[in-house]
Amino acid sequence: MNKKSFASDNNAGVHPLILEAIANCNEGHVVGYGDDPYTRSAIKTIKEFTDDSADVFFVYGGTGANVLAIGSMCRPFESVICAATAHINVDECGAPERFSGAKLVDVPTTDGKLNPALIRPFLHGFDFEHHSQPKAISISQPTELGTVYSLSELEDLRKLADEFGLYLHMDGARIANAAVALDCSLRELTFEAGMDIVSFGGNKNGLMFGEALIFFNKKLSENFKYMRKQGMQLHSKMRFISVQFETYLKSGLWKENARHANKMALVLAEKLKELPSVKITQPVQTNAVFAIIPEQIKLQLIKDYFFYDWDIHKGEVRWMTAFDMDEVTITEFVNRIKLLS
Repeated sequence: MNKKSFASDNNAGVHPLILEAIANCNEGHVVGYGDDPYTRSAIKTIKEFTDDSADVFFVYGGTGANVLAIGSMCRPFESVICAATAHINVDECGAPERFSGAKLVDVPTTDGKLNPALIRPFLHGFDFEHHSQPKAISISQPTELGTVYSLSELEDLRKLADEFGLYLHMDGARIANAAVALDCSLRELTFEAGMDIVSFGGNKNGLMFGEALIFFNKKLSENFKYMRKQGMQLHSKMRFISVQFETYLKSGLWKENARHANKMALVLAEKLKELPSVKITQPVQTNAVFAIIPEQIKLQLIKDYFFYDWDIHKGEVRWMTAFDMDEVTITEFVNRIKLLS
C-alpha cells in the first residue's frame, strides 16, 4: 500500500510544510473552538485571497462543509439542483438530504457540468405546495469528471440563479486544481464569479484535514455558528485546522501542488494516447484521467496499481494524480499497460 496509486488524491500523504506548520503551533495553550490567534490569522488570509467582506468558518471535512452549506441555503421543503455526477449526489451517502432535509435534484450531463439550458427544465413548481421548491444550485469545481467551469460559464449560472432567486454554492474540494487550470485567482473563481457559498478544501492537495466554508452572502451566515455546532463540525482544537490553511495559502503551496498534480495528469494522458487499447473519455483539464480499457487488462493492472472503476458497464476507469506523483511512476504504469495489451 506504500506504492503510489492512481485511485485518489486523498490517498497521498500530507505535505511536509503542512506537517511542519502543525508541529510549530503545537506549543503551549490557546483558547479552543477558534478563539485563537492562528484561526484569526487564517481567516484574515482567506479573506485576502477571496474577499474582505466574507465570513469564514472552519469545519472537519468536505461532507460536513457541503451538508452545512446546503442547510444554510435551504429549508426542508426546498431543493438543490446539482449534476447527477456531483459528489453531494453520489459520494456522500445521502448525508445532504438526511441532515438538511432538502431534496437533491440531479441533472444528467455529459461532462459533469451544469448550464442554464440543462437546469431550466427543472425550474418549475414554484409556489405549488405539492412540489419541492427550487432554492439553490450546487456545482463542483472542478467536476467529478475533472472538467472545469470557465469564468464565463460561472457567470451564466449566476445570471440564471438571479433570474429565479436561487443561491449558488461551489463544492471546491479541488478548487486549487481548477484555479490553476483556468490560470485565475481564487477571488476571480469565487467572489467575482458570484458564489454565495464556497466549500474550500485542501485535503486532496496536501492538507491533513479540515475545510473552510466561505460565505459571500452574509444573509446565509447570520446564524451559522449555531448550525456548525449542531452539525458536529466545531473542532475544539481549531488551530490545527486553521494553521494548515494559513501555510497553504501564504506559501503558495496551494498553487504549486495543484499545478504539479494537473501536469502529471497531462503527462499520463499524453503517454496513454500512444496506446490503442486505451480510450480517454473526458478532456484532461485538472488531475483526473478517465479512460476505457479492456476488462482483461484492467483486472491484471489493478493487481499492481490501485485505482477505481468509474462506469463498469462501459469499462471506464478513473486515474487520479496527486501533488506527490512523479513521472517515473507514470512511465512504469503506462509500460505495464503496454505489456498487458
